[in-house]
Amino acid sequence: MKTLKNMEAIFTVAVAIACGASYASFMQPSAAKAADVAQAGAIPVVVVSAKRLTEQEKKISLIEERQALLGNASASTL
Repeated sequence: MKTLKNMEAIFTVAVAIACGASYASFMQPSAAKAADVAQAGAIPVVVVSAKRLTEQEKKISLIEERQALLGNASASTL
């Protein structure tokens, strides 16, 4: 009987600590919300200033990439 009362007391204290910690964590602002507010006005813009490859250049680029991946220097090119 005495053990049962001790377990009840331990459970009650554990629940009280958990509720207090939960309440304290909800009261503090999260870092993610603060970062979202800080970046709300800044929209990133990406500018690509390069010419497009022609069909022939694309094929050559793919062949060279495959050669580099396979380590095959004797493959034919267009």
